Amino acid sequence: MNRPRVLIFDVNETLSDMAPIAGRFEAVGAPAHLAKVWFAGLLRDGFALTVAQENPSFAQLGAEGLRSVLAGIPLNRPVEDAVHHIMAGFAGLAVHPDVPGGVRALADLGIRLVTLSNGSASIAQRLLSEAGLDDAFEAFLSVEQAGIWKPAPGAYTFALESCGVDPMEAMLVAAHPWDTDGACRAGLSAAWINRAGGPYPEYFRPPDLEAPSPLRLAEQLG
Repeated sequence: MNRPRVLIFDVNETLSDMAPIAGRFEAVGAPAHLAKVWFAGLLRDGFALTVAQENPSFAQLGAEGLRSVLAGIPLNRPVEDAVHHIMAGFAGLAVHPDVPGGVRALADLGIRLVTLSNGSASIAQRLLSEAGLDDAFEAFLSVEQAGIWKPAPGAYTFALESCGVDPMEAMLVAAHPWDTDGACRAGLSAAWINRAGGPYPEYFRPPDLEAPSPLRLAEQLG
């Protein structure tokens, strides 16, 4: 496989460490495990609305999903205050410890780096700016601009057009198999960041590369 000209990074969980969101649930009196249930439901509803040719707001889906998940739980504050507290946690997330070294190593290879998030571009830019990495990325792209969520083909096409490259010149980097599968179906190559070391689902198209961290990905591409 030829080295890609552009790496298109997913943001939530791929670059950002979302573990602190569970603490936000606990802080409002809800079980920590509901964080993963809620986030999975947020993605599910975003995908469903994408199929219906809608382009939902990540923040709106997140807030509405929280109202549903938190219903009936004896919280230590009003529901709307709890929703605000949890959603505000996204603005305070940090990158995974393996991200700074990996991003720098990839940039040193001369590969262009951009993000493509189902969340907002501003959150991605803040995340990477606070990590001292915003200068390594030439653009912060989002489905808000694309008008359609990943893994719909149009989202990846938007990123390609924004970067001025063909599908074969770009590689998506993501921690989510549904995202790498979507990129492969859109004609891009894909790298799966498998921090947990689990198996890749056989019902998805396999990624071209698999690495436990961005730094190990840089070693494979170097």
